[in-house]
Amino acid sequence: MRGLTGLCLAVLLTAAAATATVLTGAREGTDAIGHHAAPQVVRSADLYFALNDMDAQAANLLLFGADPDFTALRRQTLDTYEQRRAQADTDLQRVAEAVAGDPAGQRAVQTVLGELGRYEGRVARAQLLEEQAHAPAGKPSAEALAAYREATDLLRQRLLPAVDEVTAANSATVERIYAAQRGDLGTGWWWILATGLLALAALGALQRVLTVRFHRLVNVPLALTTLLALVGLIVGLALASRAEHQLVVAKSNSYDSVIALGRARAVAYDLNADESRYLTDPARAAAYEQSFFDKTQSFARVDGATISGYNAKLAALADTHRADHATVGFGGFLGDELRNITFAGEQDAAERVLAAFQAYQRDDRRIRELNAQGRLKEAVTFNTGLAAGQSNADFGVLSAAIDDVQAINQRALDSAVAATDDDLDAVTATTGGSVLAAVLALTLLGVRPRLREFA
Repeated sequence: MRGLTGLCLAVLLTAAAATATVLTGAREGTDAIGHHAAPQVVRSADLYFALNDMDAQAANLLLFGADPDFTALRRQTLDTYEQRRAQADTDLQRVAEAVAGDPAGQRAVQTVLGELGRYEGRVARAQLLEEQAHAPAGKPSAEALAAYREATDLLRQRLLPAVDEVTAANSATVERIYAAQRGDLGTGWWWILATGLLALAALGALQRVLTVRFHRLVNVPLALTTLLALVGLIVGLALASRAEHQLVVAKSNSYDSVIALGRARAVAYDLNADESRYLTDPARAAAYEQSFFDKTQSFARVDGATISGYNAKLAALADTHRADHATVGFGGFLGDELRNITFAGEQDAAERVLAAFQAYQRDDRRIRELNAQGRLKEAVTFNTGLAAGQSNADFGVLSAAIDDVQAINQRALDSAVAATDDDLDAVTATTGGSVLAAVLALTLLGVRPRLREFA
């Protein structure tokens, strides 16, 4: 009887330890993804976006020149540039705080810190030279253009790659934690079941020995112990299953879309900057046109397309997709999102992104047509205009649509993380510890009177 009692206590402790280990790991894994790595990736993607839009606004300022027709738009552009600069500073500060324990991340942040000041200085110089030159719209002075070239080259060659390093490092961290945690939860569920069933079997055997030896139908303390152990097993399995489900929701369903959309947003603003760069710097126009198309393919990849035939091919694939949402014939960030539709309202919001992107691409071709026809000021007006149907207005629709889809997924991510936080909080741990103490005490209480009879 003493040996069987000791076995019961041992397997009860083992079952409790297995459950605690699995659930603690789930809590730590979700915390690492939801509260640390994922937010850091989002911040670095937001920094990438802010830097790109700064450069787009800087290019637009050169486009306006001293033309009085663009006076109001110039003021708006300056305000936007300053807003993005403040946003970049805030994002950079948060990213720096988040990579405090990551040497590679710290080096990348230091690169951004050092180069951002140089970039802003070159943009300021370009603006000053342009103001002094009193150049017409679309034809910046050679000195101002040279200063802007230095700025945009610095952004594209130093700043953005450094931000990408931070994003990639944290994305890899999320993937590693997710893969490990899903494996641990899958294996851990079976460990909880096996040790729980073993504990119930041991308690059943002890109950039977007491029934046979002492001719009592039920040992009340042991019956309560068995009931509590059964409830604990069911709750432990349920919590492990729920934690795995919430992990999948947080990572595969939500986070993957949040990151794809964050990158899509950053690429979209880089596209918008390339349009302005294309008009600002004729000597590099072909390079900027190719850069625009490369980023277009990153946003929504259409295999075999050229810039002249892209819109028609995308339109055909989009029509096929609208007829059957399960068919997504294009890739890129938008294709990834449309293949990962999970939440209420997400499909409609993603469809709005697709429609807005098509409209924006048509606007781009119009800008290039006007420029090719020698109607430079009209091209600048259409490119930078905020009236309905103009390029920047349509780009605003695209940006808002991306934000809407991202917000749906971000809310789902936050909700999944919060659910795991609530499930596996200190109250759960305290309750589990109390139940374990009660089970051990009841086991001893049920056996002790019988052992006294032998004494």
